[in-house]
Amino acid sequence: MKEIDVKRIGDKTEELFGKIAYHYPAGIMDAIRQAHQQEDNPRGKNVFDMLEENARIAIEEHIPICQDTGMAVVWLSIGQDVHLTGGDVNEAIHEAVGRSYTANALRASVVDDPLFERKNTKNNTPALIHTRIVPGEEVTIEVMAKGFGSENKSQLKMLTPAMGVEGVKEFVLDTVKKAGPDACPPYVIGIGIGGDFESCAEMSKAALLRETENADTRYSQLEKELLEKINTLDIGPMGYGGKATALKVMVEYAPTHIAGLPCAVNICCHVCRHAKAVIQ
Repeated sequence: MKEIDVKRIGDKTEELFGKIAYHYPAGIMDAIRQAHQQEDNPRGKNVFDMLEENARIAIEEHIPICQDTGMAVVWLSIGQDVHLTGGDVNEAIHEAVGRSYTANALRASVVDDPLFERKNTKNNTPALIHTRIVPGEEVTIEVMAKGFGSENKSQLKMLTPAMGVEGVKEFVLDTVKKAGPDACPPYVIGIGIGGDFESCAEMSKAALLRETENADTRYSQLEKELLEKINTLDIGPMGYGGKATALKVMVEYAPTHIAGLPCAVNICCHVCRHAKAVIQ
C-alpha cells in the first residue's frame, strides 16, 4: 500500500493550471506550425502569424494565451493500492485551483448557480473532477482549462444504430459547420461514441487530452477522414477561409446498448490547454 498526501496532489494541480494558462501543449503547437506551413490562404496565413506571436508573448511576458482562462476540469486516476492521506482529495483540488487562478491573476469565470443569481465565486472554483480507480500505486492528474466560446458550440446526439458510421460523420460535420468561426478555429475536436448520454459527453472531452494516434486502426482511419472532410469546409483560421479549419480530430469509444448510438462532439479552440502529471 502506497501512501500519498493529498497536499502533493493539490500542489501539482496548482502548478499545472498555472502552466497551461501560458503555454500551448507541445503537440498542439507543432500542429499549428505544420498547418501554418501548409496554409495557402493569405488571410489564414496572417492568422497563424498572429497565433504564433501570441504564443511567444504569452510565455515571454507571462500573459494568458486567451482572456477566457477556462473552467477547470480535472481527471484523477487513483491507483487502487494508494492510500490517500491528509484530508479530502476533492477539497485539495478545489483549493489548488483557487490558489492557481488567484496567484496567476487568471480570470475567474465560474458562477455559483447557473440560473438565478449567477454570482461569481471569485477564484474559478469549484473544479469539475472526474475520478477513476485504476490498478497500481500512483495517481495520475490530467487537467484542462476549457473555454466556453468552444464549449457552447459542442453537441450531443442520440443517434440510432441504423445511422451507423455515415450518421456519425454527418453529425460531426454539421456540428463543425454550426460552430463556424465562433469558437476560434482552427479547432481541436474530441468525439465520444457509445456509452450512454452522460458518459458519451465525458468521453468526447477526454478525447481532447490524447496526444497519440488511436490504437484501433478503424477509429484512427475515421479520425483522418473526418479531419480531411472538416478541412474542406473552408471555414479556416478564425473563419477567414483556408485549409485549416481543424488541427486534430480524436475519437474515443465505449460499449453501448443495442438500441443506441450516442455521439458527442466537443469543440475546442486552437489552444486546447491541457497537461498531465504522475505522482508516485
